[in-house]
Amino acid sequence: MGNFSDNIVNQRFRKVFEELEKKNLIKGKSDIAKQLGTYNHVINSILKGDRNITVDQLHKLFEAYNVDANFMFGFNDAMFMGNFSSDSAVPTRSMDDRFFGGRMNITLVPNRAMAGYALEHHDEGFLSELPKFSIPNLEGNLIAFEINGDSMYPTITNGDIVVCEPLERGDPMRDNNVYVVVTDVVVAKRIQQIKDENTISQVRLISDNSAVYKPYEVDLEDIRQILKVKCRLTSHAIN
Repeated sequence: MGNFSDNIVNQRFRKVFEELEKKNLIKGKSDIAKQLGTYNHVINSILKGDRNITVDQLHKLFEAYNVDANFMFGFNDAMFMGNFSSDSAVPTRSMDDRFFGGRMNITLVPNRAMAGYALEHHDEGFLSELPKFSIPNLEGNLIAFEINGDSMYPTITNGDIVVCEPLERGDPMRDNNVYVVVTDVVVAKRIQQIKDENTISQVRLISDNSAVYKPYEVDLEDIRQILKVKCRLTSHAIN
């Protein structure tokens, strides 16, 4: 097995686990495993540094125990959202945090929600069910995607999260930059714009792992949304 101990998210998970035990909010690995939809041995492997916690498990951790996503990604030291009480089963958010907290401006789309996002990216109800977090100095309504696969290796690796700014149709794009392109699927690729009589008609999608994945074209009319990649979250840092 690999050593995942250096992953900041795994390090922060161990701290959360220890704090929940200290506050008697869980009675060991079985309690938290049940909340995260997994098994004792999986929790044990994460705590020992033998595997990474998944985005889906993170989502459930945020929901079940009100853990602050910014703490998990290493952006602040406040472990829980809002008010924490050892007398309650879980920490609680204040009303202001839940409904008026403008800081939580990044919507996270985990891998399991990619297909739904391709179909419902304009549906506020669908988006409201996804986890939210923030990153200092990244403003606006942003979307983050969990990357699955190695097509953009080494620029973006499997398990990375890319934070993106949605573009309006007609917004300028720069060839050879990385974008998330939504058709009936969601992919992260470099793009080249293909013109027909000075009008963009197609976009060529290019993988950095070009020895394995060949470029292909999609018609502009088949593209539902394009998002500019602003940064990525890796196991260790933002690049």
